[in-house]
Amino acid sequence: MPQKLNTFRNHGFIEFDTGLFDNFCVFVTKPTGERFAPSDLQYLKRLRKLGAKYGTKKIYDDFVVIYNRTTIEIDPNVFQLILLISQFYDKDSLEIEIWFNVLYLAMIAEENKKNAKLKKRIKRLGIHQVLIDELEPEVAATFGNGIKWTELDRLMRAKGF
Repeated sequence: MPQKLNTFRNHGFIEFDTGLFDNFCVFVTKPTGERFAPSDLQYLKRLRKLGAKYGTKKIYDDFVVIYNRTTIEIDPNVFQLILLISQFYDKDSLEIEIWFNVLYLAMIAEENKKNAKLKKRIKRLGIHQVLIDELEPEVAATFGNGIKWTELDRLMRAKGF
């Protein structure tokens, strides 16, 4: 059953609903009513483009602020923080608001995933690879496939998270 969690300035909204594996699938509904489940590749591509405009370090650092406040539970204060952070992105503030909401909920989903070893850190790895390491979004989106979690953990620790 859908669980509406936040409404955007454009009257679209974000929610958790049942996905293929659990009840933590993130869905965005546009003001037109069109609903979609954002993919890792979608947000990595867009953040790469926005990073070219605003600076990849700025977007990464703002993401880390949200990352540091992410737990297994939804905190309405984080949505307010995302709204505040997004105001510094001029004409792209709504898009940043939406993508940071998507990432926040995707990290909560990872934190709640049974038997997951890397939890929200897996999202940070993808963001870091695209914005800091300059890996192509297509590569970063599937980077962990087939790699043992211990190897990914070692890589993340080397990057400081």
